[in-house]
Amino acid sequence: MANTYTQIYVHFVFAVQCRTNCIGNHWKKDLYQYIAAIIQQHKHILYVINGMPDHVHILVSMHASQSPSELIYHIKRSSSLWINENKLVPGKFSWQDGFGAFTYGKSQIPNVISYIENQEAHHKKLNFKQEYIAFLKAFGIDYDERYIFKMDE
Repeated sequence: MANTYTQIYVHFVFAVQCRTNCIGNHWKKDLYQYIAAIIQQHKHILYVINGMPDHVHILVSMHASQSPSELIYHIKRSSSLWINENKLVPGKFSWQDGFGAFTYGKSQIPNVISYIENQEAHHKKLNFKQEYIAFLKAFGIDYDERYIFKMDE
């Protein structure tokens, strides 16, 4: 893609299927490193990754060669396989369908990084559902709660 120049910062948010709290503290760092490698393999720049036992936040600068949906497809597919192959959870692990993708300007990046790095503090005040709906409202995104928070997929 000669002469294609982009700077697109995307904050991704996605949840464990049925929002179960199964991302363990003893292996989440390995999961984040695994996801970071996927992002790098696809030529994107990772700024930060963090989350809670039921969801993950990622901030990347997107490379022009791939869409956000394609990147998340590869992250979810590969990381699910990795979690299951390593038997990190009882039963079968999978991510919930869908994801949130929110874009920011360069001047906002330090605040977004800080927000993602401090997930534990934020979730002392808000649960994941409250946090996610707040993002959707802040970005003016219409949504149907029946499809965002399916608990029996």
